[in-house]
Amino acid sequence: MDGVLLGAWSPLDASTEKILDIGTGSGLIALMLAQRSTAKIDAIDIDEGAVRQAEINITSSKWKNRISVFHQSLETFAERSSEKYDLIVSNPPFFISSLKAPDKARTKARHTDTLTHEDLLKDASGLLKKTGRICIILPVTEGLQCVKYAKKFGLCCYQCIYVHPKPDSEAKRVLLELGFVTRITDISSIEIETEERHQYSTAFTTLAKDFYLKL
Repeated sequence: MDGVLLGAWSPLDASTEKILDIGTGSGLIALMLAQRSTAKIDAIDIDEGAVRQAEINITSSKWKNRISVFHQSLETFAERSSEKYDLIVSNPPFFISSLKAPDKARTKARHTDTLTHEDLLKDASGLLKKTGRICIILPVTEGLQCVKYAKKFGLCCYQCIYVHPKPDSEAKRVLLELGFVTRITDISSIEIETEERHQYSTAFTTLAKDFYLKL
């Protein structure tokens, strides 16, 4: 769900020519952004298995000529790349200090040991065009902390969208849009389901309908 939200929501326009997907995993977000745009997309991941899966999924898609996958850490990619991106997206690791899963790949994908949120913003800001945007999704506490980190790298929060599973439930995630231009943060919310289980809200349906067969 996190990946679908980020891929469906991240703002795009005709000027979006280059996109970077950090921690691409299966390639879901890269594929969604390819479906929504004509941009060229670079997708990176530190996990070799994830990269292989992303390559299989992307090669099987009609957008394969616009997506390139790299088996690299963000730090290494930032050091070697001369590209500047219009949009950088990430569904990053978010468990800071919690019990680790026995599956090392799952742990790497979900914990910040290999990529802290501060390092994510530091390297991503160096790869971003002056008019570009960084879009991420995180649990609420970690997301609000990220907004504070962003200021260290000259980034302002354009949008902060609180994601509620249901009406009257606490927000579980925040969608953040960051950029270099100073502006007032637009704060809003979205609900995934109605009060009835498995009944999606009108707002979520409108956002994600192009990516589901039955929605």
